[in-house]
Amino acid sequence: MTMQQQADTGVPELEAWRRYTAAHAQLATHLSRELTRATGLSEADHQVLDALLDAPQGRMRALELRYTLQWEKSRLSHQVARMTGRGLVDRVACPQDARGWDIALTGAGREAAVRARRVREESVRRLVVDTLGAERLAGFAEAAALLATRLQQAALQDPDCRAARAELERNGASLPE
Repeated sequence: MTMQQQADTGVPELEAWRRYTAAHAQLATHLSRELTRATGLSEADHQVLDALLDAPQGRMRALELRYTLQWEKSRLSHQVARMTGRGLVDRVACPQDARGWDIALTGAGREAAVRARRVREESVRRLVVDTLGAERLAGFAEAAALLATRLQQAALQDPDCRAARAELERNGASLPE
């Protein structure tokens, strides 16, 4: 029996999960390569820029950005330092809390974010939307919504997530949906 045959003989639900995780990993890697080739941005650059592009005035509290991206404090700090050095974002004092910092898009960061979003949308359309078609895409969206709802419920029970939400509330940052 080959390794593939052994893997295929598992529990059907878990086999579906394995297929999904394998496809997701391949898709994420491919999208990241396309993004870097077309824009010079890393996936981490794109995640920060994309979140800021949707924020009011292209600016977000560092704590709120960290919560939105679900990153550790040190990861965000290092990423922002690299992006600041390249002129994509600035760290600016938070007007509501002199102890806090906002991360803000620069002009170059906004241009890069718009370009990256366009590249990502074209890639997703070609690789996902065109492949799945309207009916499967509707089912995919429904499954994603169900999972998102369940994950929000799980986060309310997770001590680390509760602590992060409490920190956001203490610092007056708005909670992402």
